[in-house]
Amino acid sequence: MSLNPFMLGVRLLLELAAIVSFGVLGWREFDSPWRYLLVAVLPIIVAALWGTFAVPGDPSRNGQATVAVPGAVRLALELAIFGGGAIALWAAGLPVAALVSAVILVIYQALAYDRVSWLLSR
Repeated sequence: MSLNPFMLGVRLLLELAAIVSFGVLGWREFDSPWRYLLVAVLPIIVAALWGTFAVPGDPSRNGQATVAVPGAVRLALELAIFGGGAIALWAAGLPVAALVSAVILVIYQALAYDRVSWLLSR
């Protein structure tokens, strides 16, 4: 699988947007003092999940995996985090941002069919 720098950049932006979206949810949906805690803790949990579970040899990462998982599990995790980011924005009362995020995610996944195939073959 060859790595397209543009697609890697889009994926990075999707990752960051999803992680931040969980913080936005924590800020907008919870009252003090919980909001201050959740605005930090939710993104940290999501980022930890993202960075911990990986497919060994994934060329879009460093090739190493803290916790090795099959490709289908990694794909499910990615979809849960990306989709969860859109759902978090919706729950935070930002439906336009949620829709934009979801549309970009669907387009990205369609264009990244080679990565999806690679993950499913592992």
